[in-house]
Amino acid sequence: MRKTLLLIAAVALSQTAFAEVPKAVDGRFVDSEGYTLYTFDKDTTPGQSACSGACSKKWPAAQPAAGDKATGDWTIIKNADGVPQWVYKGHPLYRFADDKKPGDTTGDNFRDVWHIAKP
Repeated sequence: MRKTLLLIAAVALSQTAFAEVPKAVDGRFVDSEGYTLYTFDKDTTPGQSACSGACSKKWPAAQPAAGDKATGDWTIIKNADGVPQWVYKGHPLYRFADDKKPGDTTGDNFRDVWHIAKP
């Protein structure tokens, strides 16, 4: 019985020990669904998002799932709209509403201020 409890505890710890941060694919970051993530040039204060209101409708925050944890260069903030958001090396990350399927990159260089997030 004791061995079973120890095994269950070890499995539980191993499942919560790793963060589910966005992944690098083909030289860009993507979220858990495979959608391209972007940075915003107007985010000039590290760890703070300058995109809120109407901006966040077109550029929603790259949201961590419940239980995701910050690790290394990855942090999680609450943006101006109160939404949890992934941040990489101080840069908040976003999806683009006009990317219709995983792998789309239509937001790259949008208005010269939105760029694909790269490792």
